[in-house]
Amino acid sequence: MIEVRALQSDDWQLWRQLRLAALTDAPWAFGSTLAEWSDAGDTEARWRSRFDNVPYNAVISLDGTPAGMVGAYPSDTEPGTVELISMWVAPFGRGKGVSDAAIRAVLDWADPRPVILSVKADNKAAIRLYERNGFTDAGPSPDDDDERLMRRP
Repeated sequence: MIEVRALQSDDWQLWRQLRLAALTDAPWAFGSTLAEWSDAGDTEARWRSRFDNVPYNAVISLDGTPAGMVGAYPSDTEPGTVELISMWVAPFGRGKGVSDAAIRAVLDWADPRPVILSVKADNKAAIRLYERNGFTDAGPSPDDDDERLMRRP
């Protein structure tokens, strides 16, 4: 069974656990690094502040075990649009609907606003996932030359 749980700042330790796992498992997939969120960057205040800066953060559980995460916020670059960020699914949850549930959660939170995201251009599996969920390629990402911008109206 898949469950989506929206988090609050008091859930920072759960978010931290999954984010560090994501940065360890797939460092190439994110704009930030494990080093940036470790050592001096690994503080309760910093993790809590994420919830101030990113209003939607969710953990997706598979059979009661946290299996993925996703975040979203109103886009700074495209007013009226929501940007999906920080999506990751643990290896044991891949291919079991966790990623689709994460995307649906963001789409529900964003409704009726369009949703955009940036994805590494060589991450073919993620691109197929987003296309399956109604996203289309919208050209180069303004965030990174190695990324594509995808959009869902």
